Amino acid sequence: MSEREPAALRVLRLCSVFMPPDVALSGRADGFDLLGGMQNHTLELTKALDDLGVAQTVVTTRPPGARRVERVGSRARVHRVGTATRRFRQLYSLPAARLAPRLARDTDLVHVHLGEDLAALPLGLWASRRRGLPLVVTIHCSLRHTLRMSDARSALLKVVGGRIETTGARSADAVIVLTQRLARLLEREGVAPERIHVIPTAVDRNLFGTGEQDPLPDVPAPRVTFVGRLVAAKGVDVLLDAVRDLPPNAHVVFVGDGERRSWLMRRAEQLGLQDRVHFTGFVPHRVVPAILEHSQALVLPSLYEELGSILLEAMQARVPIVASRVGGIPTVVDHGVDGILVPPSEPKALAEAITKVLTDPALSRRLVRGAARSSQGRDWHSTAGKVLGHRGDFPPCRL
Repeated sequence: MSEREPAALRVLRLCSVFMPPDVALSGRADGFDLLGGMQNHTLELTKALDDLGVAQTVVTTRPPGARRVERVGSRARVHRVGTATRRFRQLYSLPAARLAPRLARDTDLVHVHLGEDLAALPLGLWASRRRGLPLVVTIHCSLRHTLRMSDARSALLKVVGGRIETTGARSADAVIVLTQRLARLLEREGVAPERIHVIPTAVDRNLFGTGEQDPLPDVPAPRVTFVGRLVAAKGVDVLLDAVRDLPPNAHVVFVGDGERRSWLMRRAEQLGLQDRVHFTGFVPHRVVPAILEHSQALVLPSLYEELGSILLEAMQARVPIVASRVGGIPTVVDHGVDGILVPPSEPKALAEAITKVLTDPALSRRLVRGAARSSQGRDWHSTAGKVLGHRGDFPPCRL
C-alpha cells in the first residue's frame, strides 16, 4: 500500500443472525429461523461493504451444519459461536463476550445489528468501551416501539430488551434505522437527531428478471406466497385461516420454516385444506426471486414488523403485495399504489384483499406498475455507500 492510500476501514460486526451456508438449511437446523430479512441484510451489507474495500469481522450464532469460521468476499471473516441448540440461543453471548473484545483490538469501530435479541447490543457496548471505539447500531426490529407482547418471551424482550435498546441508542455514535417512523420515535426519546440515519434495506437486483424456471412446478396457479419465518408474529396463523375464504382454485405457499410449521400443517388438514396449502421448508435465498416471479400475490400478514425486506423483493419481482398495516410497513407500501394494506389479525379482511388482487387484473397491473417505480434505487451497493457516508446527499454515519 502506498503512502497516499488510506488504510482500509476495519469493522467488527455483531449480530444474532447471519445468513448461513446452504448446508445448514436442512436436517437439525429445522426451527432455527435461519432465513429472514435480518439474516439477508447482514450478509448482503457485508458483501457490499467488502466490495467497497471495508475489512469486516462478523461475530454471530452458529446453527447446525455451519462452520465455526467462514469467509465472505475477499476481506470479511465470519465467526460463529455458541451451541447449536433451539433453546437458550442467547447463550452464544458467553463465548462472544470473550471473543468480541479480542477481535475489537484490530478494528476501527463496532457495528451492532439489533433484532429480537438481548445479547448483541450489550456485547457491542462492552467491546466498544473496552477498546475506546465508536459504536454504530442498526435497529432492525425495535424491541421498545415495534415488538408486540404475546407470550413470556416477547414480554421479556419488550421490557428488558426495550431498556437495553434505549440505553444503546443513546450511547451509540450513530444509529441506523430502516424507517422514518422509528427515527421520529427515537428522537422523541432523546437520541440526538444528527446521530440518527434512515437507511432502508435493499435487494440484490442481479437475482431478478433472469428467466429462471418455476422452482415449484407442482403448485398450480393462482399462487399466493408467504416468505419468511413460520412464527406467530408473522401472522401465518391468520393467513391459514384466510385460505377458506379465498377463491377455491387459489393455492397458498409457505416458504420458510419455524416453530409453527407442524401446527400449521396439522391445522390445514383439520380444515381440509391440505391440497391447497403447501410448505417448502427453508430454501436458499437465491431461489426466492424465482418463487416470487411465478406467484400471483405476495402476502405479509405480520402482527408487527419494522419494514419487511420481502416486500422490497416482491416489488422488484413485480408481484402484487398484500400486507398488514403495522409498524413500518406503511412507509414501504403505499396502499392502493404499490400494494394493499389490511388490518392485522383479521383473516376475513386479508382474504378479501387477496381475492381482489387475484380476480381483478386491472388492479394487479396497477399495483405492479407502482411497485416498479417504488423499487428503483434499492440496491445493496447504493445502501452500502449511504452507510459509509459516500453519498453527498446523505449525512455520514461514521461507518
